Amino acid sequence: MKRIAPRPLVASLVVNQPYRSAGGGRSRAALVKRSAESIALGSKSFASASLLFDKPTRERAHLLYAWCRRCDDIADGQDHGGPLSIDEKQGHDRVEAIRILTHRALDGQPTSDLAFDALGLVASECGLTQAMCDDVIDGFALDAEGWRPRTEADLMRYCYHVAGAVGVMMAKVMGVPDSEEDTLDRACDLGLAFQLSNIARDLSEDDAVGRCYLPVEWLVEMDIPPGQHMKPMYRDKLVTLARRLVHLAEQHEAAARLGARHLLFRQRWAVLAATNIYGAIGRKVVEQAELAWDHRVRTSKLEKLGHILSALKEARLGAWPPSEMPRWTRGELMVRARMAGKPADVKYTPLRDEDVRKKED
Repeated sequence: MKRIAPRPLVASLVVNQPYRSAGGGRSRAALVKRSAESIALGSKSFASASLLFDKPTRERAHLLYAWCRRCDDIADGQDHGGPLSIDEKQGHDRVEAIRILTHRALDGQPTSDLAFDALGLVASECGLTQAMCDDVIDGFALDAEGWRPRTEADLMRYCYHVAGAVGVMMAKVMGVPDSEEDTLDRACDLGLAFQLSNIARDLSEDDAVGRCYLPVEWLVEMDIPPGQHMKPMYRDKLVTLARRLVHLAEQHEAAARLGARHLLFRQRWAVLAATNIYGAIGRKVVEQAELAWDHRVRTSKLEKLGHILSALKEARLGAWPPSEMPRWTRGELMVRARMAGKPADVKYTPLRDEDVRKKED
């Protein structure tokens, strides 16, 4: 009887293949439900505006928000925007964890984190790319490094990373194709406007954890020593800088309204409602002047309703073009972001005669 040689114990090629499924294998219904809970807890303003979307867009917007919120919480040691827990020693590791989980999610691999699986699902449905996500994560990396803006250009680059790039992703969620560059530019403008208003509102909260997004050049112009801008003796000068932030926000807000006309009606209504609500926050900071940072500026439920109704009117009538478009464009900020980033790894290829030269030596 012929003896059969034992087969070597080699792992199957099939077994070695990683499991891939958009959403990490979780059901879409579960991801949508948990994402809706996340936005309701993390941002009442966005939650209110998102209710105006049609159901498919609303669900996808919630999926994207869940990832943004989770990344922000991991980077800052928060829970849906709660107290900050800044730890510079762990900051780099936290950002790397965000990047790894994001890339796994985009690859269709399970991440064991619902928010990242939610990203994988919405990315597969809407064509979100790794480059888009990395642009956002690079903003968290700046915070982890203890980065501070020296110039207005630095400030706007940071705003692009943490909000302008998100605006572009949200436009993709609403079905805007890559070919409609102008609409994507306006979506970026909206993100920039939101972030500039946030910075004006949160000057005191950021200072409490050692952060400042006011450009050093601005502080020098106002004779405010770095790190001293929240001192009572500089409060009147701080109001001037807050007005400057809000003025920039209003420029980008006006440009963003033009892009809304290219969206479907309910999408346009939701975007304009969010624009009104966030714009009101910045204007409240200016109105309250020296008192703006004694408490967190908010909009009431009644005020939100008023902004939503105003958005309905504008969604029907349209917006007038601003007299002047913003100084900072998505294209320029993307270039600055790429130039400031780490150079791409380039594979070293020897010249044809390099081996010969080595032998001759």
